Amino acid sequence: MWSTSCPIESPVSNSDYLREHARRLLRQARDGDASAALPVLRRLLAASSNATRSRSLTNLHASRRDLQLKHMLSMLAAELGYATWDACKADIDTREARSIDRYRFDAGAFNDFEKNWFASETDALGWQRSHGGYIVRYGEQAVAILKS
Repeated sequence: MWSTSCPIESPVSNSDYLREHARRLLRQARDGDASAALPVLRRLLAASSNATRSRSLTNLHASRRDLQLKHMLSMLAAELGYATWDACKADIDTREARSIDRYRFDAGAFNDFEKNWFASETDALGWQRSHGGYIVRYGEQAVAILKS
């Protein structure tokens, strides 16, 4: 059976990690080629219409050099269910590190481990009961991180 505990230790607070992740996303959105920038810009549009004045992906892509760190922080806060980055920052450090594992996954923190993808968290939890693994929610999907 695979270990059900998190295979990595986080040396920084959740809010510090999110701030650094937002910086990476900002670099991708501003400086990356279209294949790197567009996924970030789509997330930005989906997270909040207040984050940018652009109403379409095309307009946002054309003005992506104007994006700021505050836009990425607002996007991450919205993805985590907070109305603002200030509300997120005030609460996120009281939550377990697993609450932001999806962002650690995006950054490659789990790349050294075997992974099994599932269509839903429910499917992943069912599999986990029999086989183990550390479950990371990723949108509607989930992934079992396998560490012996």
